[in-house]
Amino acid sequence: HVQLVESGGGSAQAGGSLTLSCEVSGYTDSTYCVGWFRQAPGAEREGVAVIDRDGEQKFADSVKGRFSISKDDAKNIIYLQMNSLKSEDTAMYYCAARGGGTWYGLPWREYHYWGQVTQVTVS
Repeated sequence: HVQLVESGGGSAQAGGSLTLSCEVSGYTDSTYCVGWFRQAPGAEREGVAVIDRDGEQKFADSVKGRFSISKDDAKNIIYLQMNSLKSEDTAMYYCAARGGGTWYGLPWREYHYWGQVTQVTVS
């Protein structure tokens, strides 16, 4: 079955950087769309960045120019590089995936498989 295992996260000062990693297993091919999502206290979950099998990417307006997403197909690992961090980036971060070869974009409800939460705190 599909599993997503996150690593990284933690605490950083405003203006600093953090990297999140998400290892995906269980898919028989790489035709899945995977992304990073976050949920701040009292707020709804939101899409941060997604990437599909062809490398197409989409970012939330709030992170454009600061965050980047990349993938290592050989290792099935997706990375979220977060630079110029702001206090408003503080949230629980999740990676999620969905197969089928379709582009699902940022709406978090489109995704079927979720990793465990990792906390990012920016002060």
